[in-house]
Amino acid sequence: MPRTLRITTRNATFQQWQALLGNRNKRHQAGEFLVQGVRPVSLAVEHGWEIRALLTSDAPGMSKWARELIETSGAPRVLLAADLMAELGEKDDETPELLAVVGMPADDPTRISVRPKLLVVVFDRPTTPGNVGTLIRSADAFGAAGVIVTGHAADPYDPRAVRASTGSLFALPVVRLPSHREVVAWAGALGVPVQIVGTDERGPVDIAEHDLTGPTVLAVGNETHGLSTAWREACDQMVRIPITGAASSLNAASAATVALYEAARQRRPG
Repeated sequence: MPRTLRITTRNATFQQWQALLGNRNKRHQAGEFLVQGVRPVSLAVEHGWEIRALLTSDAPGMSKWARELIETSGAPRVLLAADLMAELGEKDDETPELLAVVGMPADDPTRISVRPKLLVVVFDRPTTPGNVGTLIRSADAFGAAGVIVTGHAADPYDPRAVRASTGSLFALPVVRLPSHREVVAWAGALGVPVQIVGTDERGPVDIAEHDLTGPTVLAVGNETHGLSTAWREACDQMVRIPITGAASSLNAASAATVALYEAARQRRPG
């Protein structure tokens, strides 16, 4: 069994974990983040992420799932007072049974596996953590090899993003890069021709009319302003998603989901 530490007061260690919830700088200085929820915690362990600590409540009783996860992960176990666990769990109605402190991987695009039909999604300067998590979830669902977040953007390791991804953050590489330049350089060095396709409501080509079957980087813009001018210039083609009704545009994560579905549809055998 892994070693166990007990915390019953808001000591320095607890305060450090509490800061991971709402302080982006603290997360990145420590190189770790807090994971909430049965599925996200399970997937973090299953996919071999660095589990720095598993936090459990000192309340009596423990499920089979929690016992097995503690035993198989080999991570240090921390027993927290129930009120402290509830605080870190951020739910008013229940105390979580298990939380995980997880190390961040490097922001290195070589973590993304190069496949014959490579599909990578870029989210440029997203402002909402929930949208980042939703896009990651969709990318996982429709077979993308990875997600790249560029520019000054919402943090993929924000608890709201992690929850919205429902654990998909741990199933495929998510990399943060400063700008389009690093993405273009990475794509150009892969040794295969990669097209960069941007989405825009005023794009000249309907997305269903554009060939997405080859190696593709699919770029989606900021929720308010769309893709930056630099990103538009870097794209080989801009495509639109036709919509009707009173809506003026789609939510960025929704647009990415539609585009990912279209790419998956075109790539379907037969």
